[in-house]
Amino acid sequence: MLQLIEFYSKPCNPCGYYDDRYSYFRYFFIQNCSKSLCQALIERGFRRFGEYFFTPMCAGCSECISIRQRVGGFVLSKSHRRVIAKNTQTSITIARPSISDEKLWLYNKYHQIMESKKGWSYQEMSADSYCESFVDGFCDFGYEISYKIAGKLVGVGYFDLLDNAISATYFFYDHKFSKLSLGTFNILTQLLIAKSKNLSYFYPGYWIKDHHSMGYKERFTPFEVLVNTPEIFEPPIWEHYAK
Repeated sequence: MLQLIEFYSKPCNPCGYYDDRYSYFRYFFIQNCSKSLCQALIERGFRRFGEYFFTPMCAGCSECISIRQRVGGFVLSKSHRRVIAKNTQTSITIARPSISDEKLWLYNKYHQIMESKKGWSYQEMSADSYCESFVDGFCDFGYEISYKIAGKLVGVGYFDLLDNAISATYFFYDHKFSKLSLGTFNILTQLLIAKSKNLSYFYPGYWIKDHHSMGYKERFTPFEVLVNTPEIFEPPIWEHYAK
């Protein structure tokens, strides 16, 4: 049976992207979420981590923009093809989400490096927290991609396979293999999965224009932006983004 609880984050939490701003989120905690409800929430600007769905409601700031790529119009660029060519030795395994010591170690190592590289806030993640974020709540639509080179885990991506879209959840990787552009390769992998299944959209998460951590998502075109903040019973309005 589906169970849903709505709540809000504490006010005045520091923003993860701007040092001089604060974040405020609306949450739904949903057990036994259906694929159709997940898609309805994603279409309305929510993101999923485990059994939690959230959307920003920050006072005086609307920098986090929900975007989606139109899969049918997506064409591999020369740079995309170079990334794919660099990863000919990278194996891909798609399975249901799970935890292992190897994944947990890689997640924590990735965030340690991102703390020093980009100033991300880092606190070591426990096995329970990892399950809460990535393993719980996958229901009949959540999947995990493991990327390996010569048997070594070098990246892990999570995504939801919905009725007409793929929604990317999270990705982390081994910085020793940065030259392979694994973040881009993960997005391309999911876009090509969506294309092979004749899905309409790919949701990469929130986009902040020109931000050093979030601006890369505009490299995958064509894409649309959500221009309203609809309730679940209201239609979302998506518009083509033109630079």
